[in-house]
Amino acid sequence: MTDRPTDLSSFPSYQAPRRSLFSARKFALMASVVAGLGVAVYGFSPSHGPVDFLTSTAHAQVNNEVRKVAQPVGFADIVERVKPSVISVKVNINEKVAKDDSANNNDDSPFQPGSPMERFFRRFGGPDGLPPGMRGGPRGGRGAVTGQGSGFFISADGYAVTNNHVVDSADKVEVTTDDGKIYTAKVIGTDARTDVALIKVEGGSNFPFAKLSDGKPRIGDWVLAVGNPFGLGGTVTAGIVSASGRDIGNGPYDDFIQIDAPVNKGNSGGPAFNTEGEVMGVNTAIYSPSGGSVGIAFSIPASTVKNVIAQLKDKGSVSRGWIGVQIQPVTADIADSLGLKKAEGALVAEPQANGPAAKAGIESGDVITAVNGETVKDARELARTIGGLAPGNAVKLNVLHKGQDKVINLTLGQLPNSIEAKADTDNDKGGAARGTDVPKLGLTLAPANSVAGAGKDGVVVTEVDPKSAAAERGFKEGDVILEVAGKSVANVADVREAINAARTDNKNSVLMRVKSGGTSRFVAVPLAKG
Repeated sequence: MTDRPTDLSSFPSYQAPRRSLFSARKFALMASVVAGLGVAVYGFSPSHGPVDFLTSTAHAQVNNEVRKVAQPVGFADIVERVKPSVISVKVNINEKVAKDDSANNNDDSPFQPGSPMERFFRRFGGPDGLPPGMRGGPRGGRGAVTGQGSGFFISADGYAVTNNHVVDSADKVEVTTDDGKIYTAKVIGTDARTDVALIKVEGGSNFPFAKLSDGKPRIGDWVLAVGNPFGLGGTVTAGIVSASGRDIGNGPYDDFIQIDAPVNKGNSGGPAFNTEGEVMGVNTAIYSPSGGSVGIAFSIPASTVKNVIAQLKDKGSVSRGWIGVQIQPVTADIADSLGLKKAEGALVAEPQANGPAAKAGIESGDVITAVNGETVKDARELARTIGGLAPGNAVKLNVLHKGQDKVINLTLGQLPNSIEAKADTDNDKGGAARGTDVPKLGLTLAPANSVAGAGKDGVVVTEVDPKSAAAERGFKEGDVILEVAGKSVANVADVREAINAARTDNKNSVLMRVKSGGTSRFVAVPLAKG
């Protein structure tokens, strides 16, 4: 049975309703909305019959006003100009490398299970979103590994930029251009620290290429990501620059642009264009709990890419300046302990033996505040600034040394290939003897020379109150305290004396130099009152 509308006029008691001004007005407003869609809509006037709203004076006036409003500007013209410079990069890794990777990393993940990097930062560009060289091969090491990423030409003769993690350990590299042509390519050089690689396409010339931007993007600027997500070449997405200077835990040279343009697996190495059609960055990583785009992606700034590819093209590798110091951030507590007005600069935890800094007189506890007259905001900025200079260059460092400003001139060495040393806060020597309590710190201490394996300098931590501020700041059994408030300590009495002096000076915290696992760091410990 089908329900049909009921004709109320057939009932004897039916009376036609009066049209009110309100109802007619309401209908006109609704009709004008529909009229905006280009549909012929007619109203009813009680005295004049049907009214054609599309030809009415009121509608003509509205239509004229709409025409005056600036229409949204699309990106088609920019995309048409830059898209031919973007390439799809396909790599094969030979069976031996795949087996070696599988043997070294059986769970196909380069990160510790449950770690922030394992949970949130998933590389993309190869199988399972993990970069070649960082992921294992197929289970059991059978067969070769195949991966796909993106890239873009930077010169007409076939030089192109992509990510290191796209082509790392690749046995064969193929690129597909925007017009569908396939070429072989060779890897000219790679730089793992910035995740940049330079490749050269063979068998062609006069390629369309993109220009790396000279400017620095501003937060809120439009950005276009072009690449090969999920193997779908030539895909364009749009968004804005949502942040800059991001550190995602990849290394000491992290300085990523954060964008919200949707990027996915396969976009690695692809360009992020500004509205001038210039490359502002190279896409390298995404923040993704699920493995797909959630609108948070990271790009290597064009300024970094320029510096790296210039060296890769010239000599196939990158050399960086080095001063030979182990550094750490200046926290608010550390700044208070040192009498600094702002928590800025880089604190020297320990100069490396025979390094340029040690030879120039820089000591543990010094704070490097500027390089060649440019203020150093934090430890990461110092690492990037020094790393961006060539070995052999002379530099001028502004240093706060024992409360006094001084200028130190030195010549940069070359950064060793080994990974920079970091303070090991997880090493546990154990076996320490019972010492003397320092209850206001929550530590039990003993002279280091009285504990086997603790060395001859400082005092060793034999016990930590788990509820203390010291425990919150990472102290553990086996740590050796070398200095307190800038003074060397050899026993518990020295520690107490230095703490009392800090209290007398109205310090809220005391700065300690702590040796842990062969490396040293500074820790600011709050002072209990009373």
